[in-house]
Amino acid sequence: MKKILLVTGGGRGIGAAISRLGAKQGYAVAVNYHSDKNAAEALAQEIGGIAIQGDVSKPEDVTRMFNETEKHLGKVTHVANNAGVTGKSSKLVDAEISTIRDVIDINLLGKIFVAREAVKRMSTRLGGSGGAIVNLSSAAALLGSPHEYVWYAASKGGVESLTYGLAKEVAEEGIRVNAVVPGMIETEIHEKSTGDAARVERIRPNIPMKRIGLPEEIAEAVMFLLSDASSYTTGACLRVSGGR
Repeated sequence: MKKILLVTGGGRGIGAAISRLGAKQGYAVAVNYHSDKNAAEALAQEIGGIAIQGDVSKPEDVTRMFNETEKHLGKVTHVANNAGVTGKSSKLVDAEISTIRDVIDINLLGKIFVAREAVKRMSTRLGGSGGAIVNLSSAAALLGSPHEYVWYAASKGGVESLTYGLAKEVAEEGIRVNAVVPGMIETEIHEKSTGDAARVERIRPNIPMKRIGLPEEIAEAVMFLLSDASSYTTGACLRVSGGR
């Protein structure tokens, strides 16, 4: 069966690493992006995939993303449910309501909408051929991210609950649902999204392995959970955090 991989937030950072590794491993890849069209299209051209604009917090966009992927590549068999934001770093009482809403809408509702659409198309009960979904959580779900962005941590805690529950719900419908839980990873999100460029070096001493992870290391974990090598694994949240 042809393997079709949809990567949400696939144009940059961890998403881009997943897109590249997926293509290397023989998947046809659809790179979803929200606003950085140039990065997504350049990556799609590099890996021989396609770029699809879409806001995961909008159900109509999610449906269109799947439809466009099917039109150009074929029926989606694998999903890396990756798109996410943090919002500007602050204490909760200082955070803008719009920031909190955006993070919950994208990180949690967006993942729910993407997973829901994937199940509608993959479920053997509904006429599909099965598949695999990997949600991207964060070590923040357990750590809580006090004084930084507890709303982001809360959204990621929801992602893990989604993973546990949905995995059980669709286990008999040919779909596996797992999550990867990254720790501190070297991407532009720390500077562009949080506004705290010094955060990486400030946290490094608290990581047992004393180093920052690479997007490629997260991609390896994601692709393992998407692959048949993890065929008896569902409902798992794999922590890839250097021990933190």
